[in-house]
Amino acid sequence: MTEIRPENPSYRLVEMFESLQGEGYNTGMPAVFIRLGKCNLACAWCDTDYLKFDSVPLSGILGRLKNHSARNIIITGGEPTIQPHLDILLNRLKSEGYKLFLETNGLNPAPAQFDYIAASPKACYAEKYEKQCITAADEVRIVADGDVVAFCEKMERKICTARYYLSPCERGGEMNIYDTIRQIGLLNSRENAPVYWQLSVQTHKWAGIE
Repeated sequence: MTEIRPENPSYRLVEMFESLQGEGYNTGMPAVFIRLGKCNLACAWCDTDYLKFDSVPLSGILGRLKNHSARNIIITGGEPTIQPHLDILLNRLKSEGYKLFLETNGLNPAPAQFDYIAASPKACYAEKYEKQCITAADEVRIVADGDVVAFCEKMERKICTARYYLSPCERGGEMNIYDTIRQIGLLNSRENAPVYWQLSVQTHKWAGIE
């Protein structure tokens, strides 16, 4: 049976705004952020209210984009890969010349339309990543929400990338910077360490921007 494809599907839109990428390899890059609602995980420390969203049609998203000048689009969440009809949105954005960046937890395959994939596997759901996980990305960012060294070592073997980052976990406005850099030191001081880990912090919060 042939699937009926909507011409103007709606998307769970939490927010859309133009800013600078605040973390990872592309820190400082001008981009339009499209944050989509709902997630297939529920991390206790998540700083995004991904359950509060509006249903916005494709035409509405494209209309809002006209108010922004950046040609880079970061699709984030929530978890974008669980969004219905995501491929229709991505194809339309690509056809209009945008460069597409994905921020994902890495459980589901990344759509081929993305130019750059930032995967952020969650150590608090380590058992899920034993069963399924993407195998390649442009960068991996793991939040240090506890002792994550063993999890990082597993992700080194599961996800091939040129860039591995460890990020502080923020709880109650406080970031565990010391513990994060301590664990980076442990990872990088291993004898014959297969990859090099770096620090990634949410610099946009320091800068007072979204």
